[in-house]
Amino acid sequence: MSHIEKLFGLANKVAIVTGGARGIGKCAAENMAAVGADIVIFDILDDLAAQTAQEIAAAHKVRTASFHCDVTDPEQVKASVEAAAQKMGTLDLLFNNAGIVIQVPAEDVSPEDWRKVVDVNLNGVFYMAQAFGKWLISHNKKGSIVNTASMSATIVNIPQPQASYNATKAAVRHLSKSLAVEWVQKGIRVNSISPGYIWTDLTASVREDYRNSWISQIPFGRMGDPQELAGAIIYLFSESAAYTTGCDILIDGSFTVV
Repeated sequence: MSHIEKLFGLANKVAIVTGGARGIGKCAAENMAAVGADIVIFDILDDLAAQTAQEIAAAHKVRTASFHCDVTDPEQVKASVEAAAQKMGTLDLLFNNAGIVIQVPAEDVSPEDWRKVVDVNLNGVFYMAQAFGKWLISHNKKGSIVNTASMSATIVNIPQPQASYNATKAAVRHLSKSLAVEWVQKGIRVNSISPGYIWTDLTASVREDYRNSWISQIPFGRMGDPQELAGAIIYLFSESAAYTTGCDILIDGSFTVV
């Protein structure tokens, strides 16, 4: 094994990726597999999750699995983590990525929609981190968690109204720091990434005038590609980041700088 492979490789690691059937989660899973990780996809899109897992196994010759998992259901989360550990033999890494956005003016947001965003984006992230962390602690294992926050944790997006999304992503960033401090002596590192506007199936469905406004504000003059998040994710999971916990990496094309 080369020095670079020791620093950045994920060989012999088992990684859970939530929301891994498509978009950022799928891209992260593919790149983690490319540097050696075995991959477990958690998603509510059962068929697509299974297809993604099969494609990754074929392309990268790693072990994969997929499980139906609604991250807002703590009992289902716990059962899924246990099932994944049993199937794969162990667990090492969690890319805690599942999330949603509902764009409605604050004065019109229904209690149901507010709770839905909070339940997926904040509660779901905590339930997954808690279940994964408890599994590591109970098996006396070190591990690493990377949560997906957002540049929306730092700035207020315009022109789209999304107070619930912004609030939950700010909470995810601080939750990551809080867990990092609590778990550092247990050998569990917790970090987060904060993507800017990234071109995915979800952002492609957003109103064109919104997308044009975003691009006009990005110094790069374009949206990011999911592949441009992979390096940060792999770094945070790798031995190169052995002394890094409680960190948030902004990957936003300098959007929050200007």
